[in-house]
Amino acid sequence: MAKIIALGAYFYQAVIAFGLLIVVAHWLAPADYASYSLFISICQFAAIAAFEWVRFACTRFYPGPDAASEAAERRTILVETVACAALCLVAAGASLLFGVPPVVALVGGLVSIAQGGSDLHLTMLRFRQDFRAFSVLQGSRATILATGTLAGALVSPGFLPTVTGLLAGYAAYGLLAYFLSHRTATSPAVALDRARVRKHLVYGSVSAGAATAAMFAPLALKAILTSALGTTGAAGALLALDLLQRPFVLIVSALQAIQYPEIVAAHDRGEDRASLRRQLGQYYALLTSFALMMAAGIFAVLLPATWLVISPELQEGFLATAPAIIVLSLVRTLTQIMSPTPLHLKQRLALILLLAVVDCVLLSLGALIALELLGANDAALAGGGAIGAILAALVGLRLMASLAFDLTWPPVLLAAAGLCAAALAFSLSREASYVTIGAGIVVGGLLCLLALNQLRLMTRAPRTDAA
Repeated sequence: MAKIIALGAYFYQAVIAFGLLIVVAHWLAPADYASYSLFISICQFAAIAAFEWVRFACTRFYPGPDAASEAAERRTILVETVACAALCLVAAGASLLFGVPPVVALVGGLVSIAQGGSDLHLTMLRFRQDFRAFSVLQGSRATILATGTLAGALVSPGFLPTVTGLLAGYAAYGLLAYFLSHRTATSPAVALDRARVRKHLVYGSVSAGAATAAMFAPLALKAILTSALGTTGAAGALLALDLLQRPFVLIVSALQAIQYPEIVAAHDRGEDRASLRRQLGQYYALLTSFALMMAAGIFAVLLPATWLVISPELQEGFLATAPAIIVLSLVRTLTQIMSPTPLHLKQRLALILLLAVVDCVLLSLGALIALELLGANDAALAGGGAIGAILAALVGLRLMASLAFDLTWPPVLLAAAGLCAAALAFSLSREASYVTIGAGIVVGGLLCLLALNQLRLMTRAPRTDAA
């Protein structure tokens, strides 16, 4: 039950974030929204670059086997967090050399610190099995940040007031998190263990490097779109990137958080090969099927949702780039989360980093080649990026095959068929093709329901592995 509540907190956060983007895109002028989108991406990138190595170390070493180790880990993580915050402020100061206004640099540095620190704190709660506090704070953070952002935009619908409202929201959330943590988590003071810091740094830096490279890929695509089309011309494509990536990351990451620990335990216990092959195959089928169903659902409702919630001046660019960005988001989510599984199990961290770099390079290279061949066209740039992501996924599949698995095919094939039906209906639809849109929703939805039933049967099937 605790895991289900935590999963619900993930979905609540995603719904709030999705609604926030829609409202902000309506309230801000296209140029202000483009600046807001780039600001958020840069802050996310900075938070990952500075804090992610600590978070990865937390997932591996915190809390440890006993109360003493938990206290030592918490002390180490606190010192590392302070160092990461200082690094963010240094980076914000360095941005002044590139013409960034001082106020924007300061707000950006503080938002990066708040995001990285709050993510790390939530990770500690989750690995300490304090799911109640995790769920409360996860949901509260989404609500408070959305309220602060909208309040800033309401006071003055411009870029700087909006991001200042976001920072105020982080400040309010920080007070709430401190209050709850102060009540629920106390530990004796311990000395800092430098050997523990080195252990965190070695383990976390390689894993964080891969996460940073993965985060840089959409940021690079945004930069290419903005430089080629201008802030106003790229606003629709940037909104598509902001909106359409999130559902894939949410659903696949949430499922991985629930199922992946069982895979790790089975691998580390040295279970027989047939059992591990079966569990890996079911794990891959679960992630792939839900990702495909998510893509099918987005394609099915893309046109009516665009007419209803996307501002008219952004609809053309949004719809022109949405199909390629859906494909790009689908493929990249599986490449980042599913493909490196054998590498994590075997602790081949160098290959994990290599895969993330290949994904980033090929995506950016695909967009640049499209720019060179087809010119400054938003759909062409998004399509080039999608082709690059597909090529990187082929590399990921090769690495994934380094550990044998028996994929459960029926749910994957049914989900893929649902995606094809929904995508076909979208491609045949016009502005008033309500029958075609309805057919895509019905047929795609039916196939996805059949895929869900196959997943249900898969998870309930008794084990038949040899002893």
